[in-house]
Amino acid sequence: MTYRVCFVCTGNICRSPMAEAVFHARVADAGLGGLVEADSAGTDGWHEGEGADPRTVAVLEENGYGVAHTARRFRPSWFSRLDLVIALDTGHLRALRRLAPTEQDAAKVRLLRSYDPAADRGDLDVPDPYYGGVDGFGECLEMVETASTGLLAAVREQVEGRAA
Repeated sequence: MTYRVCFVCTGNICRSPMAEAVFHARVADAGLGGLVEADSAGTDGWHEGEGADPRTVAVLEENGYGVAHTARRFRPSWFSRLDLVIALDTGHLRALRRLAPTEQDAAKVRLLRSYDPAADRGDLDVPDPYYGGVDGFGECLEMVETASTGLLAAVREQVEGRAA
């Protein structure tokens, strides 16, 4: 049975496609490609049908990640097929939990940086780089990469628990 993760930010063109690309790479490197699937979406539909922000693409490519992406809006009906919904900031966390049809679905929503043991527990947001320069995209990538290590460990534990 495939374990499904969806990364969610506001417009699905910066942070969430970046997190999706990094996590895809981590999953592949761990040999879990057939067991774990990841995708992304936005809480809002402003950019539906568009590709990832060119700065996101540039930073990912400069760091060895591939990205093929089309923005889409998160739908509450998706909760039933997802195991984990990863919010990139607390605003997304609140919005997703409000969208959740059940308490069980709301419990699937977690902040990405909660998987980074070194992160400041008072600020687990991945800042939105959209209105800034390319440096903000690089900082975003660093946060995503660091948290993805812990996320992969947690997902691996869940996947191995299913196989047992």
